[in-house]
Amino acid sequence: MARVSINDVAARAGVSLGTVSNVLNRPDIVRPSTRARVEAAISELNFVPNASARHLAAGRSGVIAYVVLDAGNPFFTDIARGIEDVARKQRLSLFICNSDLDADREDEYLQRLTELRARGVLITAMDYGNPRLRRLRQQGIPVVLVDRGPDGADDWCTVGVDDVAGGEIAVSHLLETGRDRIAFVGGPLDVPQVADRHTGALKAMDAAGLDQAALTHISTSGLTIAEGRRAGQRLLGLPKRARPTAAFCANDLLALGLLQHLTQQRLPVPDSCAIVGYDDIEFAAAAAVPLTSVAQPRVDLGRTAARLLADEADRPDQHQHRHVLFPPELVARASTDRGGPQT
Repeated sequence: MARVSINDVAARAGVSLGTVSNVLNRPDIVRPSTRARVEAAISELNFVPNASARHLAAGRSGVIAYVVLDAGNPFFTDIARGIEDVARKQRLSLFICNSDLDADREDEYLQRLTELRARGVLITAMDYGNPRLRRLRQQGIPVVLVDRGPDGADDWCTVGVDDVAGGEIAVSHLLETGRDRIAFVGGPLDVPQVADRHTGALKAMDAAGLDQAALTHISTSGLTIAEGRRAGQRLLGLPKRARPTAAFCANDLLALGLLQHLTQQRLPVPDSCAIVGYDDIEFAAAAAVPLTSVAQPRVDLGRTAARLLADEADRPDQHQHRHVLFPPELVARASTDRGGPQT
């Protein structure tokens, strides 16, 4: 069956091509009776507008993209939901590109988005210094850095949470429960968010007058539940007298994996080891031992970033870059209950 064209709609409604175009794109300027006739023709003919052609004629794409570190992490899914809320209102399509903590994969996506002339790109990056980000901007494609602080990013819009402060309040909370043998579980440290949370943890140790070396770093190759379980194995492999009695994990998935391993080994949490996660995803509160976590306003991060991107795309000459930094918030639950043993 031949595809119905805008010419067919114009002929059925007895109007010009320009009138049909106005009904599709600027219906408010078309006389109501004429608009009703065109809409009836569209319905009768089952006409589907060619969005790609329309955007091409306007000289810009109707696609924005969010490049995420790990699509398997509900934290990024929630950010994407916030972005989608704004994109839908603007009749834009949202692509999700999963770098999966792989710098080469991230680089490939940025190259493709440059070739597609995307309307805009939001990114939680492995490497914010990637020259391909600059090339996007040189092509006139706005970029907003998501889950990133403003340091060294004056010529970009950034939206994030103060991860250094988040790491500090997490470890301070553990110290307040009387535990001073603490592990930081997370990696790789070349992921900016992980590095910032580690820095915050060290600041808390300093503030408490403790040697930074007292913070045991259990490094992970990723931020997954499986890596959390492996971290639990390494933690339990340490000499018992020096074994940490508390752990601050760089995200909730690591914390849930650690919790799972300790539970499987019949070591109660928090009695054997208090645990703090990061992100406060939905699963944190639903865990067998509800997980204390540092909360981030995930959906608001996405909405804010998408609004900044839309403003830069729509008003490139008037747009001013903004740096939005949300404060973190500790949500205390049973995994750090003060009733646990003191060190």
